[in-house]
Amino acid sequence: MQRSIGRLATTAIVAIVAVAACSRTENGDVVVKRPSNISVQTTQDTLHMPALTTRPDTVNTPVVGTKTETLIVKKPVIGSKKTTVQVPQVKRP
Repeated sequence: MQRSIGRLATTAIVAIVAVAACSRTENGDVVVKRPSNISVQTTQDTLHMPALTTRPDTVNTPVVGTKTETLIVKKPVIGSKKTTVQVPQVKRP
């Protein structure tokens, strides 16, 4: 139990330091300041963020119409048709 609390505290501290040492460039990339070698200096690394785009995909959407059941009454009919929609897609750098 003591080990898991110690690991949790260490992980939390590392996460806070990691978030505090990050910044973004003008085009949205993340710059990480990390320790280099044994000295207390930091080195900047630029991480390229993945681009979020869309691609077309086909899904069946409901279509409601009427169908003649008798000469007087038309009953509603539910069917489906193919419709093209834009689906998000992540592109890795």
